[in-house]
Amino acid sequence: MAKALKGFRAYIQRKRARKKPRRIRKGVIHVQASFNNTIVTVTDVEGRVISSSSAGICGFRSKRKGSPFAAETVARDAMRIVLMKRALVLIKGVGLGRDAALRVIYKNYKKGLRLTFVRDVTPLPHNGCRPPNKRRV
Repeated sequence: MAKALKGFRAYIQRKRARKKPRRIRKGVIHVQASFNNTIVTVTDVEGRVISSSSAGICGFRSKRKGSPFAAETVARDAMRIVLMKRALVLIKGVGLGRDAALRVIYKNYKKGLRLTFVRDVTPLPHNGCRPPNKRRV
């Protein structure tokens, strides 16, 4: 059986830290917060991904991936290499990381990032699927 590489995680973190900052004028920040994970993706207006991060990439495992602290870390990691003037924020999902991720993005707002709008795009069923038939015994 193969041995695990020692210090592999530290190597990945160093490699991510070396990325050069990417400059765009206007971008879209997508926050997807489920009960099990939080994913933050930064795209330009056309939809090309510039930076993305998730709780699993940041080193969180199992239940901690859905926590607010993990969402803060994920948002900070995704925003680290992006320098932009204006941003739209689209929040999707019902997880605990919604507010925490938005709080970190808003702190970047204080550093020169202007939020044009924040929108909740969580899909809602209009009456939903048909329920299963009752059991007949």
